[in-house]
Amino acid sequence: MEHPSTAVNGPVQRSLSPYEKMVRALSERLVEAQRPIRILDAIKWDDDVERAFFDKKCKELPPVTRDYYLSRPLPFEPEQKHHELHAIERDIRRQLGEYNAPGHIMARMCQEYREVVRMLTSRGTRGFAEISERLYGSASDSFHAGDPNLADLGHMMSEILDNLSHETIFGHDEPSLDSQQTVERLSARLAAYFQDASAVRVQISDGIVADSAAGSDYIKIKSNRRFTDRQIRQLEVHEGWVHLGTTLNGLNQPVCTFLSKGPPSSTVTQEGLAVITEIFAFASHPGRVRRLTNRIEGVAMAEAGANFLDVYGFFLEEGYDPHECYQHAMRIFRGSLPEGCGPFTKDLCYSKGFVLIFNFIRLAVSKGMASRVPLLFCGKTNLADIKTLSQLVEEGLVAPPRFLPPQFADLHALSAWMCYTNFLNRLSIKRMEEDYAGLF
Repeated sequence: MEHPSTAVNGPVQRSLSPYEKMVRALSERLVEAQRPIRILDAIKWDDDVERAFFDKKCKELPPVTRDYYLSRPLPFEPEQKHHELHAIERDIRRQLGEYNAPGHIMARMCQEYREVVRMLTSRGTRGFAEISERLYGSASDSFHAGDPNLADLGHMMSEILDNLSHETIFGHDEPSLDSQQTVERLSARLAAYFQDASAVRVQISDGIVADSAAGSDYIKIKSNRRFTDRQIRQLEVHEGWVHLGTTLNGLNQPVCTFLSKGPPSSTVTQEGLAVITEIFAFASHPGRVRRLTNRIEGVAMAEAGANFLDVYGFFLEEGYDPHECYQHAMRIFRGSLPEGCGPFTKDLCYSKGFVLIFNFIRLAVSKGMASRVPLLFCGKTNLADIKTLSQLVEEGLVAPPRFLPPQFADLHALSAWMCYTNFLNRLSIKRMEEDYAGLF
């Protein structure tokens, strides 16, 4: 929601100084250079692969090989794109210096996009999964020294969700709304949120893998899918408030226009913000959490050497229908090979980002720096840049977020919640279970 104290009118609302013009020019070059680099488009499997898998009664690996990817050329010449990004990074150092704040972020983005180019040229090889791990992480990654890792989170959450599955209050919601009805309802809700019916578009699409996907000013809804009202609420918050909102906030930047685009390192922050906003807005539900944690377990299996059929079978055991199982497994193996040469690890970002963002909010409140939390919505940000973003806002190089979910626009309730959370996390879960045993 637009927050009066932080609203801006658009990217061009004052004349820029020579320094600001220099930063913006470099930023625009970076935005333009990354434009044809579309990771998910480059690695997706077409519908023929799914049909072939089910024609073989789900008993044979999907027909995806290295040649399959080579038959789908990238929309850019990799070596030329590599040199273009290197040239931008070189000019950033020459014009802004080694330690310039926006220059440091842009230089890192250039390096990251070059790594993305290498990953995409490695589709269908083990190198693809290795680069994916460097960009998005691994299920074996720890949050902090000595703490549980992502795979542990998946196992722990699954145990809790298994217990919840016995609760009659969590009955199955029957998807009763078709794609067109979903588009209409979601359009109305987002028009109210963004206070402008023309600000965003919601449209039906056949060309997406997931049930929905957000672009620069639109949300695509997969055709021939049915949704529940609870799912529409989750799409409103996740895709609309966060993904579209941060894109529009990035497009509103007067100088640091690179915040309108996000490399893989910002994906962890983006998906973490989206999931945590779902939780704070009461837009999530156990089925949603189960899907996210099951994906962690699926990625962990693939990292350990499991092939597509193994991971497909895991999702079957978790109770998904066969086509959902295919979609979940395909997300993990897209860009790679189904026989098991490593996964595409982007699906870890949702849960990994949630934990990192939640811990950051707790610490920001405890240190009296809650005002920094909304800055994560300035665009496609990276949690590691939050201190720099705060400095750039003070200098006027970054505009505060125009569109901000209500849970973050007024930090009073959020701060109160985190005050209690910081204390509750010091209590012993084991002792609590023993003391409360008589209540269950």
